[in-house]
Amino acid sequence: MDTNDSIDLHGLWVPVVTPFDRHGDVDVVSLEQLTRRVLADGATGLVALGTTGEPATLTADERRLVVEICDRACFDADRRLIVGAGTNSTRGTIGEIEDLTEGTSVAAALVVVPYYTRPSEQAIVEHFVTIADVSPVPIVAYNVPYRTGRALGAPALLEISRHPRIVGLKQAVGALDVDTLELLAHPADFQILAGDDALIVPTVLMGGAGAIAAAAHVCTPLFVDMTRSALVGDYVRASELAAALLPVVTLGFSEPNPAVWKGVLARQRQISTDQLRRPMTAASSATVDRIIEVVERLRQRFAGTTPDPDCATSAHAL
Repeated sequence: MDTNDSIDLHGLWVPVVTPFDRHGDVDVVSLEQLTRRVLADGATGLVALGTTGEPATLTADERRLVVEICDRACFDADRRLIVGAGTNSTRGTIGEIEDLTEGTSVAAALVVVPYYTRPSEQAIVEHFVTIADVSPVPIVAYNVPYRTGRALGAPALLEISRHPRIVGLKQAVGALDVDTLELLAHPADFQILAGDDALIVPTVLMGGAGAIAAAAHVCTPLFVDMTRSALVGDYVRASELAAALLPVVTLGFSEPNPAVWKGVLARQRQISTDQLRRPMTAASSATVDRIIEVVERLRQRFAGTTPDPDCATSAHAL
């Protein structure tokens, strides 16, 4: 357990999918290989049990298993792990954080704005403060109104940012809006991560710390290079990569997340199947075909310009 409130979020974090085998069970071998490949490709760290990891359809034992696999990979690579543990219950979220982090080196918990119940903005602030007061690890808040039905504006987010154990925010509001810009203008001790993969570069160039990006399951070295370039102020390189990677992002989210990423990874033989848990279903072959074509063009275009930019070659044959 990491009780240190200080965690540097700068960089590219990958919210890993949860692979399933042909029987529909968590595919331990695929998950181990995928997490280690993503980290070897330069990711700052992993996010386990984000939306992309399908936590809502996993049992408690399966969620714990996923965290343990990701924790081992991060420990061996000397990287950090964030665990998604938010629910629409304050008490339930506290219990989930405790259950998923006990006996691990988890660095922080990603806690989403409570969904479905639509509490008031002030009640959401109190939700985060109550959790942060007792959490064994620091909190990264997750503002994603598209999924929760409730948005938090800049005043509320700045209020929670003053809590010493709420160290950052994944901001996924679909735009670089005025509220986001107001957050980015604030002191750097509250770290803003882009939650919309198409907005990584503008978010970072305006003061963000990095991103949590599902699209970085593919072309991981290019996403790492893009984020790093933006962080050091290399606008030309960052913009070039952002434009080149935009078709990957748009195609990858053209069907419900994480179907396309699983389809591509299965096609590349990085995971054993493209299965999702119901009610989610697999991506169409046509979409997977299109994104594979884009990825191959990027591999050819950027070969030799960034460390190991081979977007299309699997790290392991299953």
